[in-house]
Amino acid sequence: MSTLDGATAEVVRSYLISAAEEMRATLIRTSFNPVIYEVHDFGMSMYDADLRLIAEATGLTFFLGANDFSLAKGVEYVGRDNLHRGDIVLLNYPYWNAAHASDATLFAPVFQPDPADPAADGTLVGFLCVRAHWMDLGAKDPGYVLDSTDMHQEGMIFPGTKVVSRGEPVHEIHELIRFNSRMPAEVLGDLHAQIAALRTGERRFLEILAKFGRPTVDAAVAAIIADGEARSRAALAALPQGSWTATDWVDDDGITEDPVKMQVTVTIADGTFTVDFAGSSPAVPGPINMPYGATEAICKVILKSLTSPDQPSNAGTIAPLRVKAEPGSLFHAVYPQPTFTLWTGIVAVELILKALAQGMPDRLAASSGGDVPGFMMVGIHPDTGQLFAVSNNDPVGWGGTREHDGMNAATHVSGSTGRMTPIEVLEARTGMFFERFEMRTDSGGAGRHRGGAGLRRDIRFVTAGEFLSVIKKTKSAPWALDGGAQPDPNQVIVFPGTERERRVSTKRTPVVPGDRITLLTAGGGGHGDPGERDPDAVREDIAEGYVSPAAARDIYGIDVDD
Repeated sequence: MSTLDGATAEVVRSYLISAAEEMRATLIRTSFNPVIYEVHDFGMSMYDADLRLIAEATGLTFFLGANDFSLAKGVEYVGRDNLHRGDIVLLNYPYWNAAHASDATLFAPVFQPDPADPAADGTLVGFLCVRAHWMDLGAKDPGYVLDSTDMHQEGMIFPGTKVVSRGEPVHEIHELIRFNSRMPAEVLGDLHAQIAALRTGERRFLEILAKFGRPTVDAAVAAIIADGEARSRAALAALPQGSWTATDWVDDDGITEDPVKMQVTVTIADGTFTVDFAGSSPAVPGPINMPYGATEAICKVILKSLTSPDQPSNAGTIAPLRVKAEPGSLFHAVYPQPTFTLWTGIVAVELILKALAQGMPDRLAASSGGDVPGFMMVGIHPDTGQLFAVSNNDPVGWGGTREHDGMNAATHVSGSTGRMTPIEVLEARTGMFFERFEMRTDSGGAGRHRGGAGLRRDIRFVTAGEFLSVIKKTKSAPWALDGGAQPDPNQVIVFPGTERERRVSTKRTPVVPGDRITLLTAGGGGHGDPGERDPDAVREDIAEGYVSPAAARDIYGIDVDD
């Protein structure tokens, strides 16, 4: 293999990333489901023939990290000898897919044809993977499953099944999907959108190989991965070395109201980043258990953010990671333990950061809102007579840092570039009408640098249906740092101002026209003593509506007249 210069390696890397981003654009433009084209609830990745990550497109960090695990399991199950040019495989078995049953992973081998024998498969040169959330695949309930006690209640399972074989759709499998979905047009539409994304990636991958030649591309990939590992290990060596333990709680498991314990010990030593979930609860009856691959994915998010946040991901960037979770525990579900409501992983991101903050409080922010406040409405649309199930993930405030205030009303730190579903889409496609949507005064934790503000959303229902709140941190507050104040936790108030008013977390609530629900998302934790906050910053907060005059007086000791 000829010597490869750094410029060529960077050019090849840019081509590969561009190919992944074109896959992303294809999925967004062709999908049927707002959770894909609006929220960007997807992840897509490119691999070499040895299943090493070489490029990925912007998407949900959890999905991107899980693709590595699920692709390896899928190829192992199907067998390399049973993969041919034009094949596309569907995998959603939770313990291999590293996600719940509605997160459908499609992967495809990429073969470089032999000009001397164009009818043959050619040479296997890589793999492509696209994961996206489908709204219904035959689970016991439409929309999200919040109280399953067995994997088989959570949807139809595909352990690694060809939906396209040698370039031809497998009609029988498509029909199984159609007849096992309450929303077949949307689900089949999203299936074909993922297939289109894979075909786009396949064309671009082969064009890159044709442009540069396989020896050059292989050399560039080797250099990219080696560089990723070197950067990660060098950054780890520069971080504080040691071991730190933290504990937190998930509200409940969806079956009982008992809080569920999470515990983690994070160790940085000897060039490795070890995350050990010993001390956490055993697996619980309800669907908040994490498949091991999903647990591994959240740890990848933290390692990447600490070591190479500004660099593209590849197999090298996560080489120092070691994850420990006992089979049959909360963070390593085994068959047939339910896994549908994976909000445990979102809260666990904050748990890992809470442990690390003990060793590097000046480097990390205080907790963000602690969770992703998700909601969904399910019902029959009066205009179409068809079932709808449309979801949204609301923003929270981010935690204050040593240098600045937390961001206001932003996607939770685990959500990457995930977005809200626009109000226009929610109102047009469901029976919800939004009477109020605003940032909440005094929702951020006080501090030298305050936490960002959370949101308030008031919903009135104009048609009957079910409102699903999906949130697992309403009973305990997000944590603060260095003497900062904790914000109030997330809240879901159903039927406010009536005798039926109550607070819930993860719940299916039947609603009729005229019913109302209020969602209050948490602000971020404060960083530093509130008494040390710049008085001018407090006055600006009052002017902007982030802090009330009463809080300015009582917390910061500043009187401001009208």
